[in-house]
Amino acid sequence: MKIISSKVHGILDYATVIFLLASPTIFKMEGNLCTITYTLGVVHFCLTILTDFEVGLIKVIPFRIHGLIEVAVALGSAALGFWFYNNGSATGFYFLWRLPLLL
Repeated sequence: MKIISSKVHGILDYATVIFLLASPTIFKMEGNLCTITYTLGVVHFCLTILTDFEVGLIKVIPFRIHGLIEVAVALGSAALGFWFYNNGSATGFYFLWRLPLLL
């Protein structure tokens, strides 16, 4: 079932990278939470530029594998929300940010 085209998916991936890299500043994250968020942004950027689709630059990762990696990251991100349970904004950020992919 194809909800959006791979080109739109790629554009959303780049927007996600920008969001992740800006989030520590916007949401005033500190410490491990900040490091993890920046790391996710860099990893997502690398995944996007390495994927074989319209907006990928190097095209070595099949689009299907890209999607499977994103599902795994979505589940991990939701779990991070519970890991940082004492930080209410982190719980909301990591759980709610990826919730649409889990539905």
